[in-house]
Amino acid sequence: MSEEAGPLLVVYDDPSDQRSLSLDDTSSTEESPDETRLSLETTNDAIPYMGQRFATHDAAYEFYSEFAKRCGFSIRRHRTEGKDGVGKGLTRRYFVCHRAGNTPIKASNESKPQRNRKSSRCGCQAYMRISKSTELGASEWRITGFLNQHNHELLEPNQVRFLPAYRTISDTDKSRILMFAKTGISVHQMIKLMELEKCVEPGYLPFTEKDVRNLLQSFRKLDPEEESIDLLRMCRNIKERDPNFKFEYTLDSNNRLENITWSYASSVQSYEIFGDAVVFDTTHRLTAFDMPLGIWVGMNNYGMPCFFGCVLLREENLRSFSWALKAFLGFMNGKAPQTILTDQNMCLKEAVALELPMTKHALCIWMIVGKFPSWFNAVLGERYNEWKTEFFRIYNLESIEDFELGWMEMVNSFGLHANRHIANLYGLRLLWALPFLRTHFFAGMTTNGQSKSINAFIQRFLSAQTRLAHFVEQAAVAVDFRDQAGEQQTMQQNLQNICLKTGAPMESHAATILTPFAFSKLQEQLVLAAHYASFQMDDGFLVRHHTKAEGGRKVYWAPREGIISCSCHHFEFSGILCRHALRVFSTGNCFQIPDRYLPIRWRRISTPSAKLFQSTPSDHAERIQILQSMVSTLVTESAKSKERLDIANEQISILLSRIKEQPVSLQGMRDVSSVHEVFDSRIYQK
Repeated sequence: MSEEAGPLLVVYDDPSDQRSLSLDDTSSTEESPDETRLSLETTNDAIPYMGQRFATHDAAYEFYSEFAKRCGFSIRRHRTEGKDGVGKGLTRRYFVCHRAGNTPIKASNESKPQRNRKSSRCGCQAYMRISKSTELGASEWRITGFLNQHNHELLEPNQVRFLPAYRTISDTDKSRILMFAKTGISVHQMIKLMELEKCVEPGYLPFTEKDVRNLLQSFRKLDPEEESIDLLRMCRNIKERDPNFKFEYTLDSNNRLENITWSYASSVQSYEIFGDAVVFDTTHRLTAFDMPLGIWVGMNNYGMPCFFGCVLLREENLRSFSWALKAFLGFMNGKAPQTILTDQNMCLKEAVALELPMTKHALCIWMIVGKFPSWFNAVLGERYNEWKTEFFRIYNLESIEDFELGWMEMVNSFGLHANRHIANLYGLRLLWALPFLRTHFFAGMTTNGQSKSINAFIQRFLSAQTRLAHFVEQAAVAVDFRDQAGEQQTMQQNLQNICLKTGAPMESHAATILTPFAFSKLQEQLVLAAHYASFQMDDGFLVRHHTKAEGGRKVYWAPREGIISCSCHHFEFSGILCRHALRVFSTGNCFQIPDRYLPIRWRRISTPSAKLFQSTPSDHAERIQILQSMVSTLVTESAKSKERLDIANEQISILLSRIKEQPVSLQGMRDVSSVHEVFDSRIYQK
């Protein structure tokens, strides 16, 4: 039997079309010109018609694509009949509307989460069919079927350009995007810059932010082994320029990079005072290399996130996490944090217990809450938001007894007795529920506002990165606590006029010591303290709201020793005294809060710079400290009025000009070299 006599070979460009779209010969050959022009508003002759000829099937496709774009839809290749080099070769092609066919229902798989993306396909029957014919030895393609009846709305010209078929990035634009990516700017900023360069209105580039992200993702598909070599080379280069830069790595049995972690000099200095509470976020990955990324973050005295270190791991297992934590401790001179917040990972939990036995381990509530929609949305339906509100109420309770009772009532009310996620959360309650954590210090990082701030901070250096090696340098730029935004926010806090609300000496005293961020937290408690009554008992004080006849908090105060403690554990948890303790201070005619209850980590003066001063010649260090004190007083006094600020700015400009005219000695350069960087970054925080 000859090849021509064999069955016709039909190939579908999209296999799902074989089940969801059916086109036959009879539906097209009887079409009239009037039917052809249905749903069109064009009057030119660039409309497909029966018998229209094309030199190639690609030319026909381009013609139909341009037609579709003018009309408000796009097309795709549907199926072919025949095959090049077999029998008569390719004999027929079908092009269909991009909304033709229907998406097949995927079989559910509980072990593999589904993306559940909404399909644009709606069974549209619009299409164009071309058939190959040969006359006098020359082949050509003719339109043998055309239907332009759509069962959906056609897009306007300003909308159709967003269809994937019409979004393209030229080679020139690709090179430009790659250059932008190497500088570390965000995709949003790239789009804005290219709009300005091309003089187009916002949103009118021939591609979207999503297209740029996909392009950058394709750039990242490089040889992991070469990338690892470049990364190590980059770390060594940074180390040569900055001896205080720290990094450690391990190689596998094939001498390939297995794990690597690093930290910057500024991060180590910052950790000295703000490393009491740490978040270790391991929920991110460098997709191009499929490597888990761990980030150590804390909270500084101005309530802003500060970066401590980064780690890239090949595997998320006990061995890798233990190595990462041990290396991190080495960077920080063996100083372990008081508390560490992590994701819910059993290997990481074991590693923390092994490497940080004296550190309190807890789970980040925002990482848990981020999983709620996938856990409970389908189960609770319309009651999901109601349940979430109740969950947060229980989460924020003070006593363990109230939590246990509230949890039981919540489970009963929403019928969640058999829910495995609820059972798992309850089993881990000691690691995330606040009633079980209030005796430990967390620097406020368990609050919703601070968790969002930390998450936004982490996203800053998870923006477009094209090369693994560049990530280390670009991360340094992103996390530098001297960056313009952080410095401006710190200056705004220091220059704002602090409003005293109670008139109490304790308030005015604390305002001169604490940062505006920390003082605002203490001030809240001072204002509330006025609404509480205190009753002296044999073993301390009972403090409760003036409207309550029962209950209250037990406060123990030893004036001679300068020690006070409250059963609410607010100070232990946040480093800020509670309303109950402040009420007892007021009752006992205490006009200043003892120094031990104004922690160094919440004060305007930070200790990393002070420690560096101690390493310089004593006379020089003393003079710098005096200058710091004068600058601090200058900022405080100048901020009290516009006139004072004007005078300060004018006189400081004159003073700086005079100072710069003075010669600089070699000895002086040596003296200030070790303190200049920290002093420069902190000067506006005083």
